[in-house]
Amino acid sequence: MKKHVLIGISGGIAAYKSLTLIRSFVKNDYEVKVVATDHALEFVTPLTIETLSGNKLYNNMFQTGQERTTEHIALAQWADVFVVAPATANIIGKYAHGLADDALSTTLLAYKKILFMAPAMNDAMWDNEAVQANLKILQNRGVKILEPGSGFLACNSEGKGRMMEPEKIFEAIDNYLCGKNSGLRALVSAGGTQEPIDAVRYIGNRSSGLMGFCLAESLAQKGVQVDLISGPTSLTTHHPLIHRIDVQTAADMLQACQMVASQVDIIIMAAAVADYTPEHAVDYKVKKTDATWQIHLKPTEDILKTLSLHRANDRQIVVGFALETNDEKENAIKKLKTKQLDMIVLNSLNDKGAGFSTSTNKVLLIDKNEQVIDIPLQSKQAVAEEIVSQILKKINHHE
Repeated sequence: MKKHVLIGISGGIAAYKSLTLIRSFVKNDYEVKVVATDHALEFVTPLTIETLSGNKLYNNMFQTGQERTTEHIALAQWADVFVVAPATANIIGKYAHGLADDALSTTLLAYKKILFMAPAMNDAMWDNEAVQANLKILQNRGVKILEPGSGFLACNSEGKGRMMEPEKIFEAIDNYLCGKNSGLRALVSAGGTQEPIDAVRYIGNRSSGLMGFCLAESLAQKGVQVDLISGPTSLTTHHPLIHRIDVQTAADMLQACQMVASQVDIIIMAAAVADYTPEHAVDYKVKKTDATWQIHLKPTEDILKTLSLHRANDRQIVVGFALETNDEKENAIKKLKTKQLDMIVLNSLNDKGAGFSTSTNKVLLIDKNEQVIDIPLQSKQAVAEEIVSQILKKINHHE
C-alpha cells in the first residue's frame, strides 16, 4: 500500500526545489498531495505541481468545487507524513504560535502525525532570535527540523539559510518511514564533560564533540534513531532522527546514558569523559590569593565499562574510543578486553590531523577478535561513515 505524503510549499525562492521533491516521492511509489500558500505560487505554478504530483493542488480554503469544504481536515487525516519545504520564517512563526489564516497554516494545525520542516531564508533571518525561538518551540513539540545548509543565497549573500537539498529531504523522510535500519536505535555520547571546581571554574578537556556528532549524523542518515548525549559544545545537529540530550558533568552523562541504554541496539561512547572530578565543589567563586590552592580529585565512574558490563541483551553492540599517546594499539586492545567491548576506535595523538581540535581524523577500528581496519586520514564525517558502516554490518549479519 502506498504511503501518503503531504508536501507544504510556502513562499520562498526555494519553492522551485519542491518540484524535485515531489518527483522524488512519486518516483519511489509514494502518493503525493500538495498544499501551497499564495506566495508560493508566485514561484511555482499550480499546473506544474498538479502534473508532477498527479493530484489536485490545495491552495484556496474558499474555492468552490472542492471535494470537501473542510479540505484541510481531510488532507491532515489522509497524510502519513507532512513535510513543509520550503518553510519560511513566516510559516514557522505562524505554526509556533497557533495562527491559521490560509490553506497551509490551517492544515498544519489540523495535522497530528509526523511533521518535517525544511527552513529556507536569508542568513540574517535565520540567525534572528525570534526565528530561533520559534524553531525551539517546534522542536520541543516534536517537529523534525531539517536544518538548512550554508552557501550562496538568493540575496547574493553567503551564509546559513539554504534549504536542504530535495534529495536529502527525501532520503531523511524515506529512511524515517521505511529505511532498512529504521527499527534500530543508537546511543551516541559526544564532547567533553566539565567538572565544576567553583561557580565559574571547571576541569575539562579540548574535545569539540565533532567526532560524536558526525557519528550521530551518519547513523541517522542510514535510518537509525539516535539519542545523542553531549557535553557542552557549540555544535548543532541537523537530522530529525537525532534526539539530543545536553549534559555537563560525567555524573550527568552517566545518568542520561543509563536512562536510554536499555532501549538501544547500539552504544557508541565517543565522549571525552573526565576521569577525575573535584571531591568538593563550591557554589561561589573562590577569590584569588597568594596562597597555593589544592584541589583533591576523585575518580569518576567508568561510563563505558558500566554500560558494557550491564548491557540490555547479548545483541547490543557497544563501541568505545581510546585516545592514546604511547603503546597505542596495546593499550586500546587492553581497554577493549577489560571493558568487554565489541569494538574500539583508536585515536593516536601522534598522528598529525587526528584527535582533538581538528576537522579530520585517522583511526584504527579494532573488534573483539582483534581484527583491525585502518581508516586513513580524512574528514571526521567520512571516518564516521566508515565506522557506522562496520557497526551496521555486524548488526545486520547478527555477528
